[in-house]
Amino acid sequence: MPGVTKRKLPKDAAVAAGASSKKARPSNAPAKKVQKKAAPPPESEPSESDRDSTDDGEEEDVADDVSPEEEAGSSTAATADAPKKTFRDLGIREELCDTVESLNYKNPTPIQEQAVPLALEGRDVIGLAETGSGKTAAFVLPILQSLLEKPQPLFGLILAPTRELAYQIAQQVDALGSIINVKCATLVGGMDMVPQAIALSKRPHIVVATPGRLLDHLENTKGFSLKHLKYMVLDEADRLLDLDFGPVLDKILKVLPREGRHTYLFSATMSSKVESLQRAALQNPVRVSISSSSHQVVSTLLQRYIFLPFKWKDLYLIHLLNDNIGHPTIIFTRTVNETQRISVLLRTLGFGAIPLHGQLGQSARLGALNKFKSKSRDILVATDVAARGLDIPAVDLVVNFDLPSDSQTYVHRVGRTARAGKSGKAVSFVTQYDLEIWLRIENALGKKIPEEVINKDEAMVYAERVGDAQRIAVREMKDYHEQRGSRGGRGGRGGGRGGRGGGARRGRDQMDTEEG
Repeated sequence: MPGVTKRKLPKDAAVAAGASSKKARPSNAPAKKVQKKAAPPPESEPSESDRDSTDDGEEEDVADDVSPEEEAGSSTAATADAPKKTFRDLGIREELCDTVESLNYKNPTPIQEQAVPLALEGRDVIGLAETGSGKTAAFVLPILQSLLEKPQPLFGLILAPTRELAYQIAQQVDALGSIINVKCATLVGGMDMVPQAIALSKRPHIVVATPGRLLDHLENTKGFSLKHLKYMVLDEADRLLDLDFGPVLDKILKVLPREGRHTYLFSATMSSKVESLQRAALQNPVRVSISSSSHQVVSTLLQRYIFLPFKWKDLYLIHLLNDNIGHPTIIFTRTVNETQRISVLLRTLGFGAIPLHGQLGQSARLGALNKFKSKSRDILVATDVAARGLDIPAVDLVVNFDLPSDSQTYVHRVGRTARAGKSGKAVSFVTQYDLEIWLRIENALGKKIPEEVINKDEAMVYAERVGDAQRIAVREMKDYHEQRGSRGGRGGRGGGRGGRGGGARRGRDQMDTEEG
């Protein structure tokens, strides 16, 4: 990079890089506005079962009770405005500061400002922070600084609940550590273990993994051990436990060194389960809390709702998207089926939409994310697979096409926009069937969300084209389900190296399948 001299780690500590994500090649031109043509409203209305059911393979986030107690010796960060600090003020070395500046990190975020100095002092840290807070850099920078001072292979381990989050953390490790040639391996389920084992044999500095796949390698990959590990991170700890990784984490902790290991735990909430994990994994930790409420949203987020008849949801969605052409948008639905259907509907009408849900294969999920990030597609239609942890910085609009089933999932969804100090907008569709859940969401937020009134006549001019697109979507969805049925589902996907522990590996891969 211009003006920056790279400092390489010693050769005996350098290894080949692990799995990396390739940028998608833009292929579609931006969507054009749907031409208006007056006609009666579309006739089709989804069935009652479509409104109430959630497809298999998708999980709802469960909001755990937040423990009112705080660890002795812990601290809670103040959120009041203070003079802006720089990364140098936090104690970050010059080489890393140059990299941070080259990545356009202007000033530390509150969680970085509070957590980084404590981590550099050698303390174990618990970080409680709202979405979009910059927590990844808060734990990556101290690890890189320590690695720079005392380089060794298999230096740090970062555990994440989902494959997508693991890949994104690895990308940030690569970017922030580029100045010192850090090498990172990514271990996730649903992928062949052999290339991952080869990457581990080259002894990377940092391993980013989902728990199930890490345990597979600890048990089955010859020569792989973390007995000299210096740093461990448990990211999205509440989500790790919601996905029933508790027993796997217990097995991992038993084979890691306790003495001389620094541990960071980051979570949206501090539930009783997270408290138990903290006691097992951390020593005399300092707690940093940036968000005072699990239902808090950032001040730069504009929230609105649209009250509409259920049968006109597609119509109002097209009207809304036409008013936001060119703005990166995430549309959240409740089921896999609806995610696929809306994606087909939007593509039929000329929008650059792509689906993301738990029944897609791993390569398809990564491909969808990369296309959206690279702006090859400007609309991502997603189930709650995308609601937690994914780092998609440039999202202007979030649409809750289907309301979530609980208030905390609402906060996680709308947190995909207005990240890192940027502004954003979240619009929720509220039908005659959603009034009770909407009132519960508003009550949990402690505020009334203003209504955005849509001119019915303006929306209706799209009716004929939307009706035609709905019929095409119905036909394509029928073909989609027939194709999935003929394949017999996912079934029998490999990924292990045969022999020992095959049943356990399949079970852990299935956990990875349902992680997001």
